[in-house]
Amino acid sequence: MTLKARALPGSLRFLLLAFLVLWVILAAFPFLWTLWGSFKVEGDFFSKASWSLALTGELTQVETGGSFTGEGYEGAWIQEEFWRSVLNTTIVCFCVVTISLTLSTLGGYALSRSTYNYAFWFLIIALMFRAMPPITLVSGYLLPFYEWNLWGRLSTTIVVLVAINQPFSLWMLTSFFRNIPKDLDESAMVDGCNRFQAFRHVIIPVMWPGVITTGLFSFLLAYNDFAVTAMLLEKDNQTMIPKIASFLGTTQTKGNVMFAVAAVISATAPLFVLILFFQRQIVSGLTAGAVKG
Repeated sequence: MTLKARALPGSLRFLLLAFLVLWVILAAFPFLWTLWGSFKVEGDFFSKASWSLALTGELTQVETGGSFTGEGYEGAWIQEEFWRSVLNTTIVCFCVVTISLTLSTLGGYALSRSTYNYAFWFLIIALMFRAMPPITLVSGYLLPFYEWNLWGRLSTTIVVLVAINQPFSLWMLTSFFRNIPKDLDESAMVDGCNRFQAFRHVIIPVMWPGVITTGLFSFLLAYNDFAVTAMLLEKDNQTMIPKIASFLGTTQTKGNVMFAVAAVISATAPLFVLILFFQRQIVSGLTAGAVKG
């Protein structure tokens, strides 16, 4: 059968393209609408009279003298010091990803090469902990954190997020390692490498897409977490998501809602850049398990 004969009919291609365009518009609309509204005043973007005021910006022109304003960003970043929350989020994400990937990479490699039954049961127990709601695990840390005066610190939050994320990272990397033939390890050791050298110089380069994919999921867990960070961190030491929620919790104060809108855009935009930058590695990592080497 020729390629021309196997090609989709023109009408079907048109329907698929139309569906794809519609899906992209529906998926992108909330972010684009929020981005547009972040440069308006509260009276326009949350107008009860007419939604068209968010487009025309009549009150924005009256209050600021222009169709657009950066008061929301200025209030969030400078007045409310949102930059501190960004810095805290950066520290938490970096530490969580680094610790999780280090432990999961070593543990996943060991479990994938183990010939004992305990490896299977260890992964099952890890899966059971991962299936539990994260907020239920936090209660186990309450007493020691209070007694040791560790409550409200970033280091405490990092420890808890690593503990919550570790089973997921371990499962992902173990499955990736199992798709790499053991012959690679054995060939490297025949050539003079010890087990760790074979792991470092032979296995890890092959595993790189899987490591990046797992690292990205670990990053998103720490970046988007609300329940754990809101409970463990104090008001003056919050990460971005709880800080945004605190803006929404004070809607009676004029301007705070627009601070939240500006903060949402500030927190969401880096994720688009991150996904675009690592898209090839993510796709390679997610499809690495489809075909055994």
